[in-house]
Amino acid sequence: MKLNILAVGVAAALSMVALSAHATNGYFSHGYGMKSKGMGGASTARTDDAFGGANNPASMVWVGNRIDAGMDLFSPIRSASRTGSANGIDSSADSDKELFGIPEFGYNRMLKPDLSVGVTVYGNGGMNTDYPANKITSVAGSGLCNFFQTGAAGAGTADYNMLCGNQSLGVDLVQLIIAPTVSYKINEKHSVGVSPLIGYQQFEAYGLNAFLGMSSDATSVTDRKTDSALGVGVRFGWLSKITDNVTVGAAYASKIDMDKLEKYQGLFAEQGDFDIPANYSLGISIKATPKVTVALDYQRIEYSDVNSVANPSTNAAALGANAGRGFGWSDMDIWKLGIEYVHNKQWTFRGGYSHADQPISARDVTFNILAPAVIEDHVTLGFTYTLASGNELTVSYMHAFENSVTGSSLFTALGAGASGNETIKMHQDSIGIAYSWKM
Repeated sequence: MKLNILAVGVAAALSMVALSAHATNGYFSHGYGMKSKGMGGASTARTDDAFGGANNPASMVWVGNRIDAGMDLFSPIRSASRTGSANGIDSSADSDKELFGIPEFGYNRMLKPDLSVGVTVYGNGGMNTDYPANKITSVAGSGLCNFFQTGAAGAGTADYNMLCGNQSLGVDLVQLIIAPTVSYKINEKHSVGVSPLIGYQQFEAYGLNAFLGMSSDATSVTDRKTDSALGVGVRFGWLSKITDNVTVGAAYASKIDMDKLEKYQGLFAEQGDFDIPANYSLGISIKATPKVTVALDYQRIEYSDVNSVANPSTNAAALGANAGRGFGWSDMDIWKLGIEYVHNKQWTFRGGYSHADQPISARDVTFNILAPAVIEDHVTLGFTYTLASGNELTVSYMHAFENSVTGSSLFTALGAGASGNETIKMHQDSIGIAYSWKM
């Protein structure tokens, strides 16, 4: 029975390749595991589920034998607008992709009282947008869009998307990470852990034909269907129970070095390279009373070390070159605060808040119409109901407050005339449910 549950859980988590779009901190989730999600993502010093491969590998040796499997329904609402143009391209559009299902899965087995093995399967994503065409008419915007579309089929007659392509506009990025984990308890207070990270990603872009003339390889910019890549990295963790009431932890994940997306080697810098950035976190968990625990995490995501994400969109080098135009993302500093209240043996309630310095500057708004990752603040709620068997049912809810960034259109700098200002905007909600088996 337990093996059947494990097999079903792994299969469900692998379906993330087709479903995931969970991005709240850039294209990282605000938390991994439903309990963490209910506490604003605070998890580095927590030891209550099998998601250590995504949070802190050193935590797994404290959680016992268990399986955690769940599903999040995630709804990001994205929009973009352009105003004040002198060349007839004022427009606005909402992304049609608004609801995604995101599985999660974790497994842990105690081999000895001081040694455990397990696996966590989790996902990143969120550069998942789909804007309709017919937002710039061929009459009003033909001057600008024909500037890019010379020689393209339909130039001068088609109605264009917001980036002057003559079809719908969007990208779809999904990243799946499988993290086998070994965790070892050095003594009754300290543990360490390691998780090799096996990364798999899929990417597709369409409607970017206006940028073919800016690429080092115009045949590998857009409309190439889905491409995929594999990569490897590693996460290390440490955890210490300083006292019975205070636990601290730290974790570091290396960059996951991904194979190149060859179908899009004319779009992403370094000929299609799109690595998953290094990140690290520090956390503390304090049991303030027998019923109340407070957790605080600091996390840093090093987007600046991935050229395809970090290179400014104003770079003069051709798309696909080492210094080619990118999304201009900076590193993210994220603070996560959570509180847990144990009401009785059956009911545990959670709440949380997190704040991040979103990575997009006004300079790079045009490219980030494709990926408007502008969220800064989240609030969360959650609860766990413990059954008589000891198994658990956990629910969490997250709301990310609307935020926006406005900047001058890149089209102006590209010589297409005064193209006004652009604004990208997003807010999000998610609700998830998970079931945990104690073994």
